[in-house]
Amino acid sequence: MPAMHLRGHVAKITLSSSSAAAGWAPLPIRLIVGFGFLAHGYAKLSRGPENFGVVLQTLGVPVPQLLAWLTTLVELVGGTAILVGAFIPLVSVPMAIVLLTALFTVHSQYGFFSVKFAEVTAAGVRFGPVGYEIILLYLAGLATLAVGGPGRLSLETVLLGAKGIERSR
Repeated sequence: MPAMHLRGHVAKITLSSSSAAAGWAPLPIRLIVGFGFLAHGYAKLSRGPENFGVVLQTLGVPVPQLLAWLTTLVELVGGTAILVGAFIPLVSVPMAIVLLTALFTVHSQYGFFSVKFAEVTAAGVRFGPVGYEIILLYLAGLATLAVGGPGRLSLETVLLGAKGIERSR
Protein backbone atom coordinates (compact mmCIF):
# COMPACT_ATOMS: atom_id res chain seq x y z
CA MET A 1 0.00 0.00 0.00
CA PRO A 2 1.46 3.39 -0.89
CA ALA A 3 2.32 5.58 2.08
CA MET A 4 2.07 9.36 1.81
CA HIS A 5 4.40 11.61 3.77
CA LEU A 6 3.70 15.31 3.84
CA ARG A 7 6.72 17.60 4.01
CA GLY A 8 5.70 21.20 3.83
CA HIS A 9 3.31 21.38 0.90
CA VAL A 10 4.76 18.49 -1.13
CA ALA A 11 3.37 14.97 -0.82
CA LYS A 12 5.90 12.19 -1.16
CA ILE A 13 4.57 8.74 -2.04
CA THR A 14 6.62 5.74 -0.97
CA LEU A 15 5.86 2.42 -2.56
CA SER A 16 6.89 -0.60 -0.57
CA SER A 17 5.91 -4.22 -0.64
CA SER A 18 4.47 -5.68 2.50
CA SER A 19 5.83 -8.99 3.67
CA ALA A 20 2.25 -10.27 3.91
CA ALA A 21 1.64 -9.62 0.21
CA ALA A 22 5.09 -10.89 -0.87
CA GLY A 23 4.02 -14.49 -0.26
CA TRP A 24 1.41 -14.09 -2.98
CA ALA A 25 3.77 -12.56 -5.57
CA PRO A 26 4.81 -15.87 -7.23
CA LEU A 27 1.19 -16.86 -7.92
CA PRO A 28 0.70 -14.95 -11.21
CA ILE A 29 4.04 -16.24 -12.51
CA ARG A 30 3.15 -19.81 -11.55
CA LEU A 31 -0.25 -19.55 -13.21
CA ILE A 32 1.01 -18.28 -16.56
CA VAL A 33 4.17 -20.42 -16.74
CA GLY A 34 2.34 -23.55 -15.58
CA PHE A 35 -0.61 -22.99 -17.90
CA GLY A 36 1.69 -22.14 -20.82
CA PHE A 37 3.63 -25.37 -20.48
CA LEU A 38 0.44 -27.40 -20.01
CA ALA A 39 -1.12 -25.82 -23.10
CA HIS A 40 1.94 -26.59 -25.24
CA GLY A 41 2.20 -30.13 -23.86
CA TYR A 42 -1.49 -30.77 -24.42
CA ALA A 43 -1.26 -29.46 -27.99
CA LYS A 44 1.58 -31.89 -28.71
CA LEU A 45 -0.30 -34.76 -27.05
CA SER A 46 -3.58 -34.06 -28.86
CA ARG A 47 -1.89 -33.83 -32.27
CA GLY A 48 0.25 -36.84 -31.48
CA PRO A 49 3.83 -36.49 -30.25
CA GLU A 50 4.93 -38.43 -33.34
CA ASN A 51 3.88 -35.40 -35.44
CA PHE A 52 6.09 -33.20 -33.27
CA GLY A 53 8.80 -35.80 -33.81
CA VAL A 54 8.63 -35.07 -37.56
CA VAL A 55 9.25 -31.39 -36.79
CA LEU A 56 12.24 -32.31 -34.63
CA GLN A 57 13.58 -34.60 -37.35
CA THR A 58 13.32 -31.76 -39.86
CA LEU A 59 15.33 -29.57 -37.47
CA GLY A 60 18.03 -32.25 -37.27
CA VAL A 61 17.39 -33.14 -33.63
CA PRO A 62 18.76 -36.63 -32.80
CA VAL A 63 16.28 -39.39 -31.78
CA PRO A 64 13.36 -37.12 -32.67
CA GLN A 65 10.52 -39.51 -31.75
CA LEU A 66 11.91 -40.19 -28.27
CA LEU A 67 12.57 -36.51 -27.66
CA ALA A 68 9.09 -35.60 -28.93
CA TRP A 69 7.54 -37.84 -26.27
CA LEU A 70 9.95 -36.63 -23.57
CA THR A 71 9.26 -32.99 -24.45
CA THR A 72 5.52 -33.62 -24.26
CA LEU A 73 5.88 -35.28 -20.85
CA VAL A 74 8.19 -32.53 -19.54
CA GLU A 75 5.67 -29.89 -20.59
CA LEU A 76 2.69 -31.73 -19.07
CA VAL A 77 4.32 -32.88 -15.81
CA GLY A 78 6.40 -29.71 -15.38
CA GLY A 79 3.46 -27.45 -16.19
CA THR A 80 1.31 -29.25 -13.63
CA ALA A 81 4.04 -29.04 -10.97
CA ILE A 82 4.53 -25.31 -11.57
CA LEU A 83 0.78 -24.69 -11.56
CA VAL A 84 0.24 -26.42 -8.20
CA GLY A 85 3.53 -25.13 -6.76
CA ALA A 86 5.45 -28.31 -6.01
CA PHE A 87 8.89 -29.68 -6.94
CA ILE A 88 9.71 -26.48 -8.84
CA PRO A 89 13.53 -26.64 -8.58
CA LEU A 90 13.42 -30.25 -9.78
CA VAL A 91 11.09 -29.75 -12.77
CA SER A 92 12.69 -26.45 -13.76
CA VAL A 93 15.84 -28.17 -15.06
CA PRO A 94 14.19 -30.28 -17.81
CA MET A 95 11.80 -27.43 -18.56
CA ALA A 96 14.74 -25.04 -19.05
CA ILE A 97 16.40 -27.62 -21.33
CA VAL A 98 13.24 -27.74 -23.48
CA LEU A 99 13.16 -23.93 -23.64
CA LEU A 100 16.85 -23.60 -24.49
CA THR A 101 16.52 -26.23 -27.20
CA ALA A 102 13.61 -24.30 -28.72
CA LEU A 103 15.56 -21.06 -28.42
CA PHE A 104 18.65 -22.35 -30.24
CA THR A 105 16.99 -24.62 -32.83
CA VAL A 106 14.08 -22.38 -33.86
CA HIS A 107 13.60 -18.97 -32.30
CA SER A 108 17.08 -17.39 -32.24
CA GLN A 109 17.15 -16.99 -36.01
CA TYR A 110 14.06 -14.77 -35.88
CA GLY A 111 15.46 -12.17 -33.48
CA PHE A 112 14.17 -10.95 -30.16
CA PHE A 113 10.58 -9.84 -30.76
CA SER A 114 7.73 -12.29 -30.37
CA VAL A 115 5.21 -10.21 -32.25
CA LYS A 116 6.21 -9.10 -35.74
CA PHE A 117 3.84 -7.58 -38.23
CA ALA A 118 4.52 -9.17 -41.60
CA GLU A 119 1.85 -7.21 -43.41
CA VAL A 120 -1.44 -5.42 -42.99
CA THR A 121 -3.96 -5.91 -45.76
CA ALA A 122 -7.71 -5.54 -46.24
CA ALA A 123 -7.96 -9.18 -45.15
CA GLY A 124 -6.29 -8.39 -41.82
CA VAL A 125 -2.93 -8.53 -40.12
CA ARG A 126 -0.43 -11.30 -40.84
CA PHE A 127 2.30 -11.93 -38.31
CA GLY A 128 5.85 -13.14 -38.91
CA PRO A 129 7.84 -15.84 -37.14
CA VAL A 130 8.19 -15.73 -33.36
CA GLY A 131 11.52 -14.62 -31.87
CA TYR A 132 13.00 -15.61 -28.53
CA GLU A 133 11.41 -12.96 -26.30
CA ILE A 134 8.82 -15.36 -24.86
CA ILE A 135 11.45 -18.04 -24.29
CA LEU A 136 13.45 -15.60 -22.15
CA LEU A 137 10.33 -14.65 -20.18
CA TYR A 138 9.58 -18.33 -19.47
CA LEU A 139 13.21 -18.92 -18.41
CA ALA A 140 13.06 -15.87 -16.11
CA GLY A 141 9.81 -17.12 -14.61
CA LEU A 142 11.25 -20.58 -13.97
CA ALA A 143 14.42 -19.13 -12.42
CA THR A 144 12.40 -16.78 -10.20
CA LEU A 145 10.19 -19.62 -8.95
CA ALA A 146 13.08 -22.07 -8.50
CA VAL A 147 15.07 -19.57 -6.40
CA GLY A 148 12.25 -17.70 -4.65
CA GLY A 149 9.81 -20.52 -4.06
CA PRO A 150 6.21 -21.05 -5.09
CA GLY A 151 4.60 -18.67 -2.58
CA ARG A 152 1.79 -19.13 -0.11
CA LEU A 153 -0.92 -20.67 -2.25
CA SER A 154 1.03 -23.77 -3.27
CA LEU A 155 1.13 -27.49 -2.67
CA GLU A 156 4.67 -27.13 -1.30
CA THR A 157 3.47 -24.72 1.38
CA VAL A 158 0.62 -27.06 2.32
CA LEU A 159 2.91 -30.11 2.49
CA LEU A 160 5.69 -28.34 4.40
CA GLY A 161 3.17 -26.66 6.69
CA ALA A 162 1.61 -30.02 7.52
CA LYS A 163 5.07 -31.29 8.55
CA GLY A 164 5.82 -28.17 10.56
CA ILE A 165 8.74 -27.27 8.27
CA GLU A 166 9.35 -23.81 6.94
CA ARG A 167 11.22 -23.28 3.67
CA SER A 168 14.34 -21.22 4.16
CA ARG A 169 14.58 -18.07 2.05
